[in-house]
Amino acid sequence: MIDLGISKLALIGAVALIVIGPEKLPRVARTVGALLGKAQRYVADVKAEVSRSMELEELKKMKDTMTEAARDVETSVQSGVNDFEKSWSDATAGLDGTSASYDTPASLQPPVYKHPKKNWRLKQGAMPQWYKARTGVRTRTQSGAARVARFRPRSSSAPR
Repeated sequence: MIDLGISKLALIGAVALIVIGPEKLPRVARTVGALLGKAQRYVADVKAEVSRSMELEELKKMKDTMTEAARDVETSVQSGVNDFEKSWSDATAGLDGTSASYDTPASLQPPVYKHPKKNWRLKQGAMPQWYKARTGVRTRTQSGAARVARFRPRSSSAPR
């Protein structure tokens, strides 16, 4: 902002001391400091607003270029589609359907459903039964109460 050296500040301080007096100098210094702080905050706000408006203008320019590019791509794709449809209609215009070998009635019918002949009740496990019995793999359902009774610790005083 303003370029003030040490000697200039000392001269201003001496003049202020003489003019204002030593008893009012601290209050005046606080007021001047508060005003300088407000001025600095105001300048910072103005700078931030200017930079924000510049960024907004840049974003608007970028949006305009992107929409223009999207329109260009859309027109090129549409012209490509039109060209393809025209060439397709020209290519298929000479075919009357009788000379085409791929229009057989067998190929037009959907495939017939064939049952896979699986029975989930007869499905065999990958592990043999003797291995399941030895390792304790459950092969039959058991209720929760029966499972608790099976694994309940036996007390030594209760007769069996």
